[in-house]
Amino acid sequence: MTMSWRRIVGPLLTLVLAIGVAAGLWWSFQGQQAHERDASRILVRGLAGSEKLPFLTDARVQARLAELGIELQVQKAGSREIALRPDLAQFDFAYPAGVPAAVKLQKEKGVSRSFATFFTPMAVASWKPIVTLLEAQGIVSRRDGTWYIIDMMKLMRWMSEGRRWRDIPGNTQYPVAKSVLISSTDHRTSNSAAMYLALLSYLANERNVVQDETQAQAVLPQLAPLFRKQGYQESSSAGPFEDYLAMGMGKAPLVMIYEAQFIEHLAQTPAAARHPDMVLLYPAPTVYTKHVLVPFNDKGARLGEALANDEVLQRLAVEFGYRVSKPGLFDEINRARGIKAPEVLLDVIDPPAYEVLENMIEAIEAS
Repeated sequence: MTMSWRRIVGPLLTLVLAIGVAAGLWWSFQGQQAHERDASRILVRGLAGSEKLPFLTDARVQARLAELGIELQVQKAGSREIALRPDLAQFDFAYPAGVPAAVKLQKEKGVSRSFATFFTPMAVASWKPIVTLLEAQGIVSRRDGTWYIIDMMKLMRWMSEGRRWRDIPGNTQYPVAKSVLISSTDHRTSNSAAMYLALLSYLANERNVVQDETQAQAVLPQLAPLFRKQGYQESSSAGPFEDYLAMGMGKAPLVMIYEAQFIEHLAQTPAAARHPDMVLLYPAPTVYTKHVLVPFNDKGARLGEALANDEVLQRLAVEFGYRVSKPGLFDEINRARGIKAPEVLLDVIDPPAYEVLENMIEAIEAS
Protein backbone atom coordinates (compact mmCIF):
# COMPACT_ATOMS: atom_id res chain seq x y z
CA MET A 1 0.00 0.00 0.00
CA THR A 2 2.80 2.36 1.00
CA MET A 3 4.87 1.47 -2.08
CA SER A 4 1.85 1.96 -4.32
CA TRP A 5 1.19 5.40 -2.82
CA ARG A 6 4.82 6.43 -3.30
CA ARG A 7 4.70 5.36 -6.92
CA ILE A 8 1.78 7.74 -7.47
CA VAL A 9 2.90 10.70 -5.35
CA GLY A 10 6.47 10.78 -6.62
CA PRO A 11 5.63 11.39 -10.28
CA LEU A 12 2.90 13.87 -9.28
CA LEU A 13 5.35 15.93 -7.25
CA THR A 14 7.79 15.85 -10.12
CA LEU A 15 5.07 17.02 -12.52
CA VAL A 16 3.98 19.81 -10.17
CA LEU A 17 7.59 20.93 -9.78
CA ALA A 18 8.08 20.88 -13.56
CA ILE A 19 4.91 22.93 -14.05
CA GLY A 20 6.04 25.40 -11.41
CA VAL A 21 9.44 25.79 -13.05
CA ALA A 22 7.84 26.25 -16.48
CA ALA A 23 5.40 28.81 -15.12
CA GLY A 24 8.21 30.69 -13.44
CA LEU A 25 10.20 30.76 -16.64
CA TRP A 26 7.13 31.92 -18.60
CA TRP A 27 6.36 34.73 -16.19
CA SER A 28 10.00 35.72 -16.17
CA PHE A 29 10.00 35.81 -19.96
CA GLN A 30 6.81 37.84 -20.06
CA GLY A 31 8.19 40.25 -17.50
CA GLN A 32 11.36 40.64 -19.52
CA GLN A 33 9.33 41.25 -22.69
CA ALA A 34 7.20 43.87 -20.93
CA HIS A 35 10.32 45.51 -19.56
CA GLU A 36 11.86 45.61 -23.02
CA ARG A 37 8.66 47.07 -24.48
CA ASP A 38 8.55 49.73 -21.79
CA ALA A 39 12.23 50.47 -22.29
CA SER A 40 11.75 50.93 -26.06
CA ARG A 41 8.62 53.08 -25.71
CA ILE A 42 9.24 56.79 -26.05
CA LEU A 43 7.21 59.77 -24.84
CA VAL A 44 6.66 62.25 -27.68
CA ARG A 45 5.27 65.71 -26.92
CA GLY A 46 4.15 68.24 -29.49
CA LEU A 47 1.82 70.92 -30.83
CA ALA A 48 -0.89 70.42 -33.46
CA GLY A 49 -3.65 72.39 -35.14
CA SER A 50 -7.03 72.06 -33.44
CA GLU A 51 -8.60 70.24 -36.39
CA LYS A 52 -6.34 67.21 -35.81
CA LEU A 53 -6.79 66.84 -32.05
CA PRO A 54 -9.81 64.46 -32.31
CA PHE A 55 -7.71 62.17 -34.50
CA LEU A 56 -4.52 62.35 -32.46
CA THR A 57 -6.30 61.78 -29.13
CA ASP A 58 -8.55 58.98 -30.40
CA ALA A 59 -8.18 55.79 -28.36
CA ARG A 60 -7.51 53.67 -31.46
CA VAL A 61 -4.78 56.01 -32.66
CA GLN A 62 -3.21 56.11 -29.22
CA ALA A 63 -3.35 52.30 -28.99
CA ARG A 64 -1.71 51.84 -32.39
CA LEU A 65 1.02 54.30 -31.50
CA ALA A 66 1.61 52.39 -28.26
CA GLU A 67 2.03 49.20 -30.31
CA LEU A 68 4.68 51.08 -32.26
CA GLY A 69 6.41 52.14 -29.05
CA ILE A 70 5.15 55.73 -28.95
CA GLU A 71 3.31 57.48 -26.14
CA LEU A 72 1.86 60.71 -27.55
CA GLN A 73 1.03 63.92 -25.69
CA VAL A 74 -0.28 66.75 -27.85
CA GLN A 75 -1.45 70.33 -27.25
CA LYS A 76 -3.60 72.59 -29.45
CA ALA A 77 -2.08 75.56 -31.25
CA GLY A 78 -3.01 77.67 -34.27
CA SER A 79 -1.15 76.34 -37.29
CA ARG A 80 0.49 79.63 -38.21
CA GLU A 81 1.21 80.79 -34.67
CA ILE A 82 3.19 77.66 -33.78
CA ALA A 83 6.37 79.01 -35.35
CA LEU A 84 6.26 82.10 -33.11
CA ARG A 85 5.91 80.29 -29.78
CA PRO A 86 8.80 80.92 -27.38
CA ASP A 87 8.53 77.47 -25.75
CA LEU A 88 9.17 75.21 -28.75
CA ALA A 89 12.31 73.79 -27.13
CA GLN A 90 10.17 71.71 -24.76
CA PHE A 91 8.42 69.90 -27.63
CA ASP A 92 9.53 67.10 -29.96
CA PHE A 93 7.45 68.13 -32.98
CA ALA A 94 4.94 70.58 -34.39
CA TYR A 95 2.10 69.49 -36.64
CA PRO A 96 0.52 72.45 -38.43
CA ALA A 97 -1.96 72.40 -41.27
CA GLY A 98 -0.64 73.55 -44.63
CA VAL A 99 2.70 73.56 -46.40
CA PRO A 100 3.19 77.34 -45.96
CA ALA A 101 2.78 77.00 -42.17
CA ALA A 102 5.21 74.07 -42.15
CA VAL A 103 7.76 75.96 -44.25
CA LYS A 104 7.46 78.96 -41.93
CA LEU A 105 8.13 76.70 -38.96
CA GLN A 106 11.10 75.02 -40.65
CA LYS A 107 12.63 78.38 -41.49
CA GLU A 108 12.17 79.71 -37.96
CA LYS A 109 13.67 76.59 -36.36
CA GLY A 110 16.24 75.65 -39.00
CA VAL A 111 14.65 72.22 -39.51
CA SER A 112 15.08 70.35 -42.80
CA ARG A 113 12.98 67.20 -42.21
CA SER A 114 9.19 67.00 -42.54
CA PHE A 115 6.50 64.35 -43.03
CA ALA A 116 3.43 64.92 -45.23
CA THR A 117 0.91 62.65 -43.52
CA PHE A 118 -2.47 63.29 -45.22
CA PHE A 119 -4.41 66.13 -46.85
CA THR A 120 -7.86 67.68 -47.20
CA PRO A 121 -9.41 70.27 -49.55
CA MET A 122 -10.82 73.57 -48.41
CA ALA A 123 -14.62 73.68 -48.54
CA VAL A 124 -17.52 75.89 -47.45
CA ALA A 125 -20.08 74.74 -44.90
CA SER A 126 -23.54 76.11 -45.66
CA TRP A 127 -27.28 75.38 -45.49
CA LYS A 128 -29.97 74.25 -47.92
CA PRO A 129 -31.85 77.61 -47.98
CA ILE A 130 -28.60 79.42 -48.78
CA VAL A 131 -27.73 76.87 -51.46
CA THR A 132 -31.19 77.24 -53.05
CA LEU A 133 -30.73 81.01 -53.16
CA LEU A 134 -27.23 80.84 -54.66
CA GLU A 135 -28.26 78.19 -57.17
CA ALA A 136 -30.96 80.52 -58.51
CA GLN A 137 -28.23 83.12 -59.06
CA GLY A 138 -25.98 80.70 -60.94
CA ILE A 139 -23.32 80.66 -58.23
CA VAL A 140 -23.66 77.03 -57.10
CA SER A 141 -24.58 73.88 -58.96
CA ARG A 142 -24.95 70.19 -58.16
CA ARG A 143 -22.94 67.59 -60.06
CA ASP A 144 -23.05 63.85 -59.35
CA GLY A 145 -24.61 64.49 -55.96
CA THR A 146 -22.00 67.05 -54.88
CA TRP A 147 -22.52 70.81 -54.58
CA TYR A 148 -19.90 73.11 -56.13
CA ILE A 149 -19.46 76.87 -56.05
CA ILE A 150 -19.12 77.13 -59.81
CA ASP A 151 -18.91 80.94 -59.99
CA MET A 152 -16.49 81.96 -57.25
CA MET A 153 -15.73 85.15 -59.19
CA LYS A 154 -19.35 86.30 -58.90
CA LEU A 155 -19.50 85.44 -55.21
CA MET A 156 -16.25 87.31 -54.56
CA ARG A 157 -17.57 90.30 -56.51
CA TRP A 158 -20.69 90.34 -54.34
CA MET A 159 -18.52 90.29 -51.23
CA SER A 160 -16.26 93.08 -52.53
CA GLU A 161 -19.25 95.24 -53.45
CA GLY A 162 -20.73 94.91 -49.98
CA ARG A 163 -23.83 93.08 -51.23
CA ARG A 164 -26.27 92.21 -48.44
CA TRP A 165 -28.28 89.03 -48.36
CA ARG A 166 -31.61 90.90 -48.44
CA ASP A 167 -30.53 92.66 -51.66
CA ILE A 168 -30.33 89.42 -53.66
CA PRO A 169 -33.25 89.29 -56.11
CA GLY A 170 -35.98 86.83 -55.13
CA ASN A 171 -34.48 86.17 -51.71
CA THR A 172 -37.19 84.77 -49.46
CA GLN A 173 -34.97 82.15 -47.83
CA TYR A 174 -32.56 84.43 -45.94
CA PRO A 175 -33.73 88.09 -46.14
CA VAL A 176 -31.32 89.56 -43.59
CA ALA A 177 -29.19 92.71 -43.61
CA LYS A 178 -25.88 90.89 -43.08
CA SER A 179 -23.22 91.34 -45.72
CA VAL A 180 -22.56 88.41 -48.02
CA LEU A 181 -19.27 87.02 -46.71
CA ILE A 182 -17.52 83.71 -46.25
CA SER A 183 -16.50 83.52 -42.59
CA SER A 184 -12.95 82.39 -41.90
CA THR A 185 -10.46 82.12 -39.10
CA ASP A 186 -7.79 84.72 -38.34
CA HIS A 187 -5.36 84.77 -41.27
CA ARG A 188 -2.50 85.70 -38.91
CA THR A 189 -2.74 82.51 -36.85
CA SER A 190 -4.70 79.91 -38.82
CA ASN A 191 -3.84 78.00 -41.98
CA SER A 192 -7.46 77.68 -43.12
CA ALA A 193 -7.69 81.48 -43.45
CA ALA A 194 -4.33 81.59 -45.22
CA MET A 195 -5.63 79.03 -47.74
CA TYR A 196 -8.79 81.13 -48.16
CA LEU A 197 -6.53 84.10 -48.92
CA ALA A 198 -4.60 81.96 -51.41
CA LEU A 199 -7.84 81.09 -53.20
CA LEU A 200 -9.10 84.69 -53.26
CA SER A 201 -5.76 85.97 -54.53
CA TYR A 202 -5.85 83.48 -57.42
CA LEU A 203 -9.28 84.75 -58.47
CA ALA A 204 -8.36 88.40 -58.08
CA ASN A 205 -5.20 87.85 -60.13
CA GLU A 206 -7.28 86.83 -63.16
CA ARG A 207 -7.17 83.13 -62.27
CA ASN A 208 -3.41 83.00 -61.88
CA VAL A 209 -1.34 82.15 -58.83
CA VAL A 210 0.15 85.35 -57.38
CA GLN A 211 3.84 85.09 -58.12
CA ASP A 212 5.51 88.28 -56.91
CA GLU A 213 5.17 91.44 -54.88
CA THR A 214 3.82 93.45 -57.81
CA GLN A 215 0.91 91.08 -58.35
CA ALA A 216 0.29 90.88 -54.60
CA GLN A 217 0.06 94.65 -54.25
CA ALA A 218 -2.37 94.76 -57.16
CA VAL A 219 -4.88 92.35 -55.57
CA LEU A 220 -4.58 93.32 -51.89
CA PRO A 221 -6.93 96.34 -52.02
CA GLN A 222 -9.70 93.98 -53.12
CA LEU A 223 -8.89 91.20 -50.66
CA ALA A 224 -8.09 92.98 -47.40
CA PRO A 225 -11.67 94.22 -46.81
CA LEU A 226 -12.99 90.65 -47.10
CA PHE A 227 -11.10 89.81 -43.91
CA ARG A 228 -11.56 93.12 -42.08
CA LYS A 229 -15.35 93.13 -42.55
CA GLN A 230 -15.73 89.79 -40.79
CA GLY A 231 -15.13 91.29 -37.36
CA TYR A 232 -13.83 88.96 -34.66
CA GLN A 233 -12.15 85.86 -36.06
CA GLU A 234 -11.19 82.68 -34.23
CA SER A 235 -7.52 81.76 -34.02
CA SER A 236 -8.01 78.12 -35.06
CA SER A 237 -10.28 76.22 -37.43
CA ALA A 238 -12.29 74.39 -34.77
CA GLY A 239 -14.01 77.59 -33.60
CA PRO A 240 -15.93 78.62 -36.75
CA PHE A 241 -17.10 75.06 -37.40
CA GLU A 242 -18.33 74.72 -33.82
CA ASP A 243 -20.30 77.97 -34.30
CA TYR A 244 -21.70 76.59 -37.54
CA LEU A 245 -22.94 73.46 -35.80
CA ALA A 246 -24.21 75.15 -32.65
CA MET A 247 -25.68 78.45 -33.91
CA GLY A 248 -26.86 77.53 -37.38
CA MET A 249 -27.57 79.61 -40.44
CA GLY A 250 -28.19 82.87 -38.60
CA LYS A 251 -24.63 83.03 -37.34
CA ALA A 252 -22.82 81.23 -40.12
CA PRO A 253 -24.43 81.09 -43.60
CA LEU A 254 -21.08 80.43 -45.33
CA VAL A 255 -18.01 79.17 -43.42
CA MET A 256 -14.58 78.26 -44.82
CA ILE A 257 -13.58 74.90 -43.30
CA TYR A 258 -11.60 71.77 -44.03
CA GLU A 259 -13.58 69.04 -45.78
CA ALA A 260 -12.32 66.61 -43.12
CA GLN A 261 -14.14 68.53 -40.37
CA PHE A 262 -17.49 68.07 -42.09
CA ILE A 263 -16.92 64.40 -42.88
CA GLU A 264 -15.74 63.68 -39.33
CA HIS A 265 -18.92 65.25 -37.96
CA LEU A 266 -21.10 63.13 -40.26
CA ALA A 267 -19.21 59.96 -39.34
CA GLN A 268 -19.54 60.54 -35.60
CA THR A 269 -23.13 61.81 -35.55
CA PRO A 270 -26.12 59.48 -36.04
CA ALA A 271 -28.20 60.47 -39.05
CA ALA A 272 -31.19 61.30 -36.87
CA ALA A 273 -29.08 63.75 -34.83
CA ARG A 274 -27.66 65.68 -37.79
CA HIS A 275 -29.17 68.98 -38.86
CA PRO A 276 -31.09 68.13 -42.05
CA ASP A 277 -30.13 71.39 -43.79
CA MET A 278 -26.34 71.04 -43.55
CA VAL A 279 -24.61 71.24 -46.94
CA LEU A 280 -20.95 71.12 -47.91
CA LEU A 281 -19.91 73.24 -50.90
CA TYR A 282 -16.68 72.74 -52.84
CA PRO A 283 -15.25 75.94 -54.31
CA ALA A 284 -14.24 75.63 -57.95
CA PRO A 285 -11.34 76.07 -57.83
CA THR A 286 -10.31 74.93 -54.38
CA VAL A 287 -6.94 74.37 -52.71
CA TYR A 288 -5.60 71.39 -50.81
CA THR A 289 -4.21 71.62 -47.29
CA LYS A 290 -1.47 69.12 -46.50
CA HIS A 291 -0.96 68.22 -42.86
CA VAL A 292 2.79 68.26 -42.40
CA LEU A 293 4.59 67.11 -39.24
CA VAL A 294 7.85 68.94 -38.54
CA PRO A 295 10.11 67.00 -36.13
CA PHE A 296 12.52 68.79 -33.81
CA ASN A 297 14.44 65.62 -32.91
CA ASP A 298 14.55 61.87 -33.55
CA LYS A 299 11.51 61.22 -31.35
CA GLY A 300 9.41 63.60 -33.42
CA ALA A 301 10.74 61.97 -36.60
CA ARG A 302 9.70 58.54 -35.33
CA LEU A 303 6.15 59.81 -34.86
CA GLY A 304 6.14 61.48 -38.28
CA GLU A 305 7.30 58.26 -39.93
CA ALA A 306 4.50 56.31 -38.23
CA LEU A 307 1.73 58.77 -39.14
CA ALA A 308 2.89 59.04 -42.75
CA ASN A 309 3.50 55.35 -43.49
CA ASP A 310 1.73 53.02 -41.04
CA GLU A 311 -1.26 51.42 -42.80
CA VAL A 312 -3.38 51.26 -39.64
CA LEU A 313 -2.86 54.95 -38.85
CA GLN A 314 -3.47 55.95 -42.47
CA ARG A 315 -6.78 54.09 -42.47
CA LEU A 316 -7.79 55.73 -39.19
CA ALA A 317 -6.94 59.13 -40.70
CA VAL A 318 -9.41 58.45 -43.51
CA GLU A 319 -12.04 57.53 -40.93
CA PHE A 320 -11.56 61.05 -39.56
CA GLY A 321 -12.26 62.54 -42.98
CA TYR A 322 -8.73 62.97 -44.32
CA ARG A 323 -7.48 61.91 -47.73
CA VAL A 324 -4.33 59.81 -48.12
CA SER A 325 -2.11 58.76 -51.00
CA LYS A 326 -3.49 55.21 -51.22
CA PRO A 327 -5.89 55.15 -54.20
CA GLY A 328 -9.51 54.31 -53.46
CA LEU A 329 -9.25 54.16 -49.67
CA PHE A 330 -11.06 57.47 -49.08
CA ASP A 331 -13.96 56.44 -51.32
CA GLU A 332 -14.08 52.89 -49.93
CA ILE A 333 -14.42 53.97 -46.31
CA ASN A 334 -16.92 56.75 -46.94
CA ARG A 335 -19.15 54.64 -49.16
CA ALA A 336 -19.24 51.95 -46.47
CA ARG A 337 -20.64 54.41 -43.95
CA GLY A 338 -23.02 56.18 -46.31
CA ILE A 339 -21.12 59.45 -46.67
CA LYS A 340 -21.12 61.13 -50.07
CA ALA A 341 -17.89 62.90 -51.02
CA PRO A 342 -16.17 63.25 -54.40
CA GLU A 343 -13.33 60.79 -54.76
CA VAL A 344 -11.37 63.17 -57.00
CA LEU A 345 -11.44 66.97 -57.23
CA LEU A 346 -10.25 68.22 -60.61
CA ASP A 347 -10.27 72.01 -60.20
CA VAL A 348 -7.49 72.46 -57.64
CA ILE A 349 -4.87 75.24 -57.52
CA ASP A 350 -1.59 75.67 -55.67
CA PRO A 351 -1.13 78.39 -53.06
CA PRO A 352 1.41 81.15 -53.71
CA ALA A 353 5.02 80.58 -52.69
CA TYR A 354 5.69 80.85 -48.98
CA GLU A 355 7.29 84.32 -49.12
CA VAL A 356 4.54 85.78 -51.31
CA LEU A 357 1.74 84.46 -49.08
CA GLU A 358 3.53 85.71 -45.95
CA ASN A 359 3.87 89.18 -47.46
CA MET A 360 0.17 89.30 -48.30
CA ILE A 361 -0.78 88.20 -44.77
CA GLU A 362 1.48 90.85 -43.23
CA ALA A 363 0.10 93.53 -45.57
CA ILE A 364 -3.51 92.72 -44.61
CA GLU A 365 -2.54 92.80 -40.94
CA ALA A 366 -0.89 96.19 -41.39
CA SER A 367 -3.97 97.55 -43.17
